[in-house]
Amino acid sequence: MAMGIGFTIGIFGGLVLTHAAYATVQYRGVLKIVDEEFSGPPIIVAAELILGLCLCFWAALTVPGKFLSILPDSEENRPVSLPANLDFMIFNHRGKVVNSLTNDKTS
Repeated sequence: MAMGIGFTIGIFGGLVLTHAAYATVQYRGVLKIVDEEFSGPPIIVAAELILGLCLCFWAALTVPGKFLSILPDSEENRPVSLPANLDFMIFNHRGKVVNSLTNDKTS
């Protein structure tokens, strides 16, 4: 139930942002007709942008669900699993040269 409400609020926030963009384009068109400079969007458009941004942020944080804790000792949390064939692991790379150059400069 909460995901449906959060998703609906996210869609509504996107629609508010779209309306703010449309209102800004329409406002610029009116300013071109009356030959005035565009100094910025009206306050109502800025308020719509802030409201739409807040709604979208709230939906982005609530729709995915609860954050789960990461267990540090779990086997499936390993970022890299070593391949069965270690013949393709190469430890001879340019990092050795950079390391030896920095050691020569310090001594």
